[in-house]
Amino acid sequence: MTSKCGSRIIHHWAHFNRKQCDPWWENETEWHRSWKNYFPEECREVSHISDSGEIHRADIKTTTGIIIEIQHSHMSDEERISREEFYQNMLWIIDGSVFRKNFDIYHMLPHPHSKIADDIVWSKAKRHYNGANRGMFFRLSDARKENPLIKKEELNYGVVHWYSEIEDEIELYYVGHHQYDWVKPRKTWLDAKCPVYIDFGYNNLLIKLETYDNSKLQCIRYVSKKKFLQDVMSKNNIEDVTTIPKLKG
Repeated sequence: MTSKCGSRIIHHWAHFNRKQCDPWWENETEWHRSWKNYFPEECREVSHISDSGEIHRADIKTTTGIIIEIQHSHMSDEERISREEFYQNMLWIIDGSVFRKNFDIYHMLPHPHSKIADDIVWSKAKRHYNGANRGMFFRLSDARKENPLIKKEELNYGVVHWYSEIEDEIELYYVGHHQYDWVKPRKTWLDAKCPVYIDFGYNNLLIKLETYDNSKLQCIRYVSKKKFLQDVMSKNNIEDVTTIPKLKG
């Protein structure tokens, strides 16, 4: 055996044969182990070998083929991209306890496919931006009175409207979306191609990072941990896990 010291400051002992030692391995925390315990033993630490002979052990591979990587420590863009390209049909669970104080969650948002959402462009919430944090928005219908061709992604001006004007409608069409601000973010998770779920230790809730609509507003959505666990064990594709509920009526 030989000492292995990687760029991620994770030191362990590696066999000369790399097929017996995964360079993506990290020391497990109690949080890490508790997540693995949600799944049957046969779903944990499942080896994968590429056509080139590269081998890695997924934290979780469900019986339907979905890969779940459970991450506590910092990760480089390079490693995140490598894992996403290697596993493809995968999603991330990351430990939010280490940055919870830098993660602010603000006002509710209506279902992104609702009629009211189609007419609204929200001002981006940000720590200390009290107006935007309370829910400040422009109406596309206002702007189109002057410019009928303007698109949502182009709208950043006009008559200012406030959350309180449409609070009842938002609550009627609420399915878990909120504005948020991540101060000093771990940027690689914002750039991830595979779904990212943050575990802040809430009893039965995870937070999923999402893009709200074609205005490109970054938002979060509360999802049920129970629903998440049911879906990953019964669905074949990551796109079908904790999907946004359909509009009623």
